Amino acid sequence: MDQNQAPLVNALAEYHRLERYGFTPPGHRQGRGADPRVLEVLGAQTFRSDVLASAGLDDRSSSHGYLKEAEQLMAEAVGAEQAFFSTCGSSLSVKAAVLAVAAGKGDLLISRDAHKSIVAGLVFSGIQPRWIQPRWDPELHLAHPPAPSDVEKMWERHPDAAGCLIVSPTPYGTCADIAAIAKICHARGKPLIVDEAWGAHLPFHDELPTWAMDAGADICVVSVHKMGAGFEQGSVYHLQGDLVDQAHLAACADLLMTTSPNAILYSAIDGWRRQMVQHGRELLGNALDLARRLRAEIDALPGIHVLEDELLAVESSHDLDRLQVLMDLSGLGISGYQAADWMRENARIDMGLGDHRRLMATLSMADDDASASRLMDALRALIDAAPAMAPAAPVMLPAPKDLELETVVLPRDAFFGATEDVPAREAVGRISAEQITPYPPGIPAIVPGERINSAVVDYLESGLKAGMVLPDPADPKLHTIRVLRQ
Repeated sequence: MDQNQAPLVNALAEYHRLERYGFTPPGHRQGRGADPRVLEVLGAQTFRSDVLASAGLDDRSSSHGYLKEAEQLMAEAVGAEQAFFSTCGSSLSVKAAVLAVAAGKGDLLISRDAHKSIVAGLVFSGIQPRWIQPRWDPELHLAHPPAPSDVEKMWERHPDAAGCLIVSPTPYGTCADIAAIAKICHARGKPLIVDEAWGAHLPFHDELPTWAMDAGADICVVSVHKMGAGFEQGSVYHLQGDLVDQAHLAACADLLMTTSPNAILYSAIDGWRRQMVQHGRELLGNALDLARRLRAEIDALPGIHVLEDELLAVESSHDLDRLQVLMDLSGLGISGYQAADWMRENARIDMGLGDHRRLMATLSMADDDASASRLMDALRALIDAAPAMAPAAPVMLPAPKDLELETVVLPRDAFFGATEDVPAREAVGRISAEQITPYPPGIPAIVPGERINSAVVDYLESGLKAGMVLPDPADPKLHTIRVLRQ
């Protein structure tokens, strides 16, 4: 295929050239009906390119096959057999993968550091999760990916599970030994799903960690908006091998996805693929060079330490995406929550992951000397401001064993069962009917169907006081927790 082509981008350009007009949605009619005040902020071109994907960009039967061709180009570019675009984010894509592999078949092995979107897939499907515990780091208080030996042990305990799902890279940039894990799954004739939402860029530079398809995964889900140049909600899920039925996977995605996909999101994914094929090695090479320099400069700042060797744990964290610059702020005496708020308010910089002691800057191919200098200036100012800040509020971090909550009932049964809201302290020993997820990174501390313990409640309550955000429980302040009625 001609990787210099971008069929969706070309089709949109042709739509404009022909001055097409639709008596169809969207009702703003390429911006004609939009409020001028909104046009001023969003830009007229945004509305002009917001057209129907079929009966608009393509005809009503999609006979030109623009989307199909763009997906085929993507698959060829990254070495997958099939690629599917999603305009509902990797949250939809990973749910579709879970449904296709395990729905109606019972169990699924899942790394317990899975994103909340995977838990939503369990609720939809009624699948029984068999949690693979990640390698909890008792000193850093973060989760490394599960080791191949951990996956092997879970297969021995649950040989009839339909497949396995792991997260790699993790939100901290650490990567699993996907090749070894895939080999373990395939020895049993079972598929491996990799939630690689943070790894869309991995196929396009050999100095980045190995991407899941090259390592033998059967399904890989990536978020183009995270580490690529797509719009928010742009996602691709890739497929290879014969362990997952392609038609069934597509049908599962169709059950979940919108019937009104956004042509702008599709086109941005298509254009990014072409950009990566043509210039990806150069662009990502420049980003990696910048990351190396920036990591060293930040690590030399007083009170800030850039984590690297500590994240490469024996047997589990197989590699590290060094575009994810994770900084330990313990030396400043402040939390990542405080630092993120200060950076936004005073330096007009939004940071990514922040927790009780760390702050992350995610670099991309778009960053350059100017953005790096702005980050360095802001961090120097943060160091100067830190002594005047209140000391970081203590967070009662559980021991690794206390994070391994007992699964008592299926997540689906707990979520849809008869429930009641009880004071948080009275929820200890009860079965949760909701998921409770510190955000970021979006990994649930409590999943529906798990028995709540006091250590996790202590952690969440103290975390809230320190600046943690809990977006998903019925009571975000956690005065109460929703549990199954006794």
